[in-house]
Amino acid sequence: MKARLVPLYFDPGRDTDFDRMLEALRPLLADRVELLEPLPLGAPLPKADAVLFPQLLGEAYRRVDDFRAIDLPILIMTTEFGTLSMWDWEIAEYLKSHHVQTIAPYNKEQAEKVCAALSVRRELKRTKYLVYQDDPGQGFQAAIFKRFYWWEDECSQRLNDTFGISIVKKSFREMGTAAKAISDAEADEASKDWNVPTDAVSDHSLRSAVKLYLAVKRDLDADPTIRAAGINCLNESHFSDTTPCLAWSRLFQERGLIWGCEADTMSMISKHILHKSLGAPIMMTNLYPFLLGNAALKHERIESFPEVASEPENHILIAHCGYMGVIPQPFATEWTLRKKVLAIVDENAMVIDAQLQTGDITLAKLHPSMDKMTVAEGTLTGYSQFPGSDCLNGGVVKVRNGCKLMDSLASHHYLLLVGHHSVNIRFLGKVFGFEIQEI
Repeated sequence: MKARLVPLYFDPGRDTDFDRMLEALRPLLADRVELLEPLPLGAPLPKADAVLFPQLLGEAYRRVDDFRAIDLPILIMTTEFGTLSMWDWEIAEYLKSHHVQTIAPYNKEQAEKVCAALSVRRELKRTKYLVYQDDPGQGFQAAIFKRFYWWEDECSQRLNDTFGISIVKKSFREMGTAAKAISDAEADEASKDWNVPTDAVSDHSLRSAVKLYLAVKRDLDADPTIRAAGINCLNESHFSDTTPCLAWSRLFQERGLIWGCEADTMSMISKHILHKSLGAPIMMTNLYPFLLGNAALKHERIESFPEVASEPENHILIAHCGYMGVIPQPFATEWTLRKKVLAIVDENAMVIDAQLQTGDITLAKLHPSMDKMTVAEGTLTGYSQFPGSDCLNGGVVKVRNGCKLMDSLASHHYLLLVGHHSVNIRFLGKVFGFEIQEI
């Protein structure tokens, strides 16, 4: 899907500089943008994702009311490189001082990310998230799960009001039963070319995971507007003899499906916006800041945090379901299916043990208000193993300010992206209308 942009010019008419710049931008943006017929500033606008100014003139100082009347994102790309010209800094700052928000990339990558985000913003309005659940919060570890915002009707309504997303709920009990009814032969045929490394995972366990994949895939095939899915796989794990980790990895590889562990729709929307706009490898995991102390250690059944060279207060152990979390095979430097770790899931279940490349990472997630995203750049320094615990292979992350992070966390679930992305995420905030709280 391409972003639909309406080029705007200043009356009393288009001039050669406007047309020259528009033609220079056309091939630069061709893969991501559909340019509509240019219109004068102040004219009624067609359905579009944003307006584009390929040229700014001094007349802008006298047309603030017309700028304010635009109810679409306002892009300023006044060079053939898809960026704001330095000669236009004054106009852009003047508009900002009059409460006119503009989006002005200063390199080509930013321009591309902005255009991708505009496409995602439109796509979300025709998107459904599929969640499998029956009585969320009432199953295993109810004291923990009943606290989560993503189960609330208010959360689903806000997702719809803010982004246009509809939540489709299906029975996990019925899906689990349907998965078990799939034949071994069908499961074997579906997975014959997968090249899935395993360690101590039985054939029966692997088939169960493939059958769950097939059951979810049937529902996805029936409705192409479903672009993210999740299962209440821990709290209601008694409805299935397996876990969906393998299914999420395969469905992401095959169709770009966004997944939400534990059917966390707040993680789904954060992951959807970040990955589809930025294209960076991404995963969801739990955060265990060293500052959390014994509460974190008890939950993971470990005696102490990993030894670090300095600044333990700025370090986080990241782990989910015994390992790092669900990491699709294309993102991983190492990837293996192993037997389940958590006591909460069926003995037949399995889990992904995978690693991302060490180095620069970004932590991010939308807050429940959906008008703010916390962003923290850091470093994935390595991995730690704790035999006999619920963290057999977790990641160790260093951030700039652990105390400030503790004051700003939106959830125990966070998205981890490979690379530093805070600058580009600030541009996403302008597209989607949320504030960036950078740590």
